[in-house]
Amino acid sequence: MTDYRSGFIAIIGRPNVGKSTLVNAMLGQKIAAVSPRPQTTRRRQLGILTRNDAQLIFVDTPGIHQPKHKLGEFLNQEAEGALDGVDVILFLVDASDEPTEDDIRIASMLKKVPARIQLVLTLNKLDLVEAGNLQTRLEAYQALVKSDAKAISISALHSEHVNDLIALLISLLPVRPPEYEENQITDLYEREIAADLIREAALLKLRDEVPHGIAVRVDDFKERENGMTYIAATLFVERESQKGIVIGEGGKMMKQIGTAARKQIEEMGGHKVFLELRVKVEKDWRNNENVLKRLGYKIKK
Repeated sequence: MTDYRSGFIAIIGRPNVGKSTLVNAMLGQKIAAVSPRPQTTRRRQLGILTRNDAQLIFVDTPGIHQPKHKLGEFLNQEAEGALDGVDVILFLVDASDEPTEDDIRIASMLKKVPARIQLVLTLNKLDLVEAGNLQTRLEAYQALVKSDAKAISISALHSEHVNDLIALLISLLPVRPPEYEENQITDLYEREIAADLIREAALLKLRDEVPHGIAVRVDDFKERENGMTYIAATLFVERESQKGIVIGEGGKMMKQIGTAARKQIEEMGGHKVFLELRVKVEKDWRNNENVLKRLGYKIKK
């Protein structure tokens, strides 16, 4: 294994450009929550792809944006902190859209990283771009980054050119032994991933006015003697009216969220799950540092 390559690859971009979808596509299995809603990802998570010739350690990050509350500050800190000590930065952008203020903000930040860190500009959502517009979009995004940055266009959703991206990333990694065991695919525990999958189910089921104000805390996670895993979790919302929406008429919405989440957790863990959900109102929790800390979002001063 004298030519084995291994390294850390930070995936960074504005909200909803497909970072978690890309991680899942490159790993060939789901480890990260995905939804059409911005800010689905709220913490750094490793996705580890081990091959015969290389180990790629992807650092999935929250989308960088202009924060409107303390939770937003935490998300930006999580993403920016992921750039420390990595070997490659994958700057993921939406090829179906022109560069936004958030893209410009990220590009400005990337110009300050050490020169030793390789940069790969990756245009996602290739399937949504008319052929005649791709070159124009590519040039617009290339104008934001260093001239020596590599560039590639993909569709993470349809796994188009994802293998080409993996090959490019491997070529940029240092010759180094693997950091993790061959069978490890992430650094999060099943309990933490379950919380993300419950929130993903809520994001997919609920109306537009609720999702950004939802957090999930797993209160109990036990494997029982019959092989079933018992999970109890609390969904936090900011207003009493949101609680009613989450529960739904006769508990219908809560049941739909629970069913969808349970299926995802069972697929992830490979065992049966009994999932019990409840909803609690925690007024303006996204701006309450004490509540944020209890939910695992600690803002650095």
